[in-house]
Amino acid sequence: MERRGFVVGAAALGVAGAAVSQEKTAMYGLIGKMLAQPGERDALIAILVEGTDAMPGCLSYVIARDPTNADAIWITEVWDSAASHQASLKLPAVQAAISRARPIIAGFGERFETEPVGGYGLAT
Repeated sequence: MERRGFVVGAAALGVAGAAVSQEKTAMYGLIGKMLAQPGERDALIAILVEGTDAMPGCLSYVIARDPTNADAIWITEVWDSAASHQASLKLPAVQAAISRARPIIAGFGERFETEPVGGYGLAT
C-alpha cells in the first residue's frame, strides 16, 4: 500500500475510533485556576488535597502549583459525568473543605469545561 493510502486509511480509522470512544464515554472535565491569599497557597492545597479521596464518580483530581505565580494553583478534574461533579459539591466533606478554604481563596482565574476522551490512568 502506498504511503498516502496508508495515511488516509489510518486517519479514517482514527476518526472512526474517536467517534466510538466519545459515544461510550460521557466523561466531564474541568480545568481551573484558583488564587490563594498571599502566602497561603500551601495551606489551600492542603485543604483541597484532604477532601479528594471519597468523591463518587471522580476519575481524576489533580492539584498543581503554578510555577509562574506563587499564589496560584491549577485544578484538573475528570468525572464520569457532569451529574457526579454536581453531586460532589453537596458531599459533607466537600462542603467542609469549601468552608475551610473560603477565607484563604483570593479569587479565581481561567476555568475551562472539557470532554475527556481518554488518557493514561483513565478507563475509557
